[in-house]
Amino acid sequence: MSFFDLIKTRQSVRKYSGKPVEREKIEKCMVAARLAPSAGNSQPWKYVIVDDFELKEKVAKETYSSLVKFNKFAEQAPVIVVIVIEKAPLVTQIGAMIKKKEFSLIDIGISSEHFCLQAAEQGLGTCMLGWFNEKPIKKLLKIPKNKTIGLLISLGYSESDYKLRDKIRKDTDKILSYNEY
Repeated sequence: MSFFDLIKTRQSVRKYSGKPVEREKIEKCMVAARLAPSAGNSQPWKYVIVDDFELKEKVAKETYSSLVKFNKFAEQAPVIVVIVIEKAPLVTQIGAMIKKKEFSLIDIGISSEHFCLQAAEQGLGTCMLGWFNEKPIKKLLKIPKNKTIGLLISLGYSESDYKLRDKIRKDTDKILSYNEY
């Protein structure tokens, strides 16, 4: 598959078959994620793979509520990946403060997309989740209180009837300019 075809194939999957994901495939995704670039090569991430069924169910239940149900599909996914933001080296933290940039958020975004693209290349579906109840998930996974969860990713095989959707995106001329805004 060409890289461009891979980008067109990767989509947010919200309907999973429940078929278990082979650990070899998860580990290949992790190799891709760890090779991602980061500010000052700080690699400010720790991936917690939740594939124990009962634990995964508990984590999935913390991605929605009675009022906010849009992540309820996470219960179908056999794996939830929890990305914890790790402290960057002091020089990178100082640079982030000076430049008023959240380098660690940028970095986990890049790493997470590497993970998701590798998953797509292996026939797996993913969906990045930014809405979740952090405190209970930290408790379930024994994540230290002083750490922050940056992102969750649901991971699994798509339902067989889950079709590749057309990507609705802004036209290139709306998001691109040369030499001036």
